[in-house]
Amino acid sequence: MVDEKHDTEESKGLFGRINLFYRQVVAELRKVVWPTQKQLTTYTAVVFVFVGFIIAVVSILDVALTKIVFWIFG
Repeated sequence: MVDEKHDTEESKGLFGRINLFYRQVVAELRKVVWPTQKQLTTYTAVVFVFVGFIIAVVSILDVALTKIVFWIFG
């Protein structure tokens, strides 16, 4: 039974497969729960704060390791 379905999808040709793909994409997008404006703003702010924190940590580590390397190899 699976082979029959596979055969019919194969026999649709290129445009039939593209149409099937498009319909499946639209069906999946209808299932998506989109965030509200407030949620989107909150999530964006959280991402910016997290990225800023990581930048600060990496910068501090970079400066510290640079000073250590120059102190050792002077």
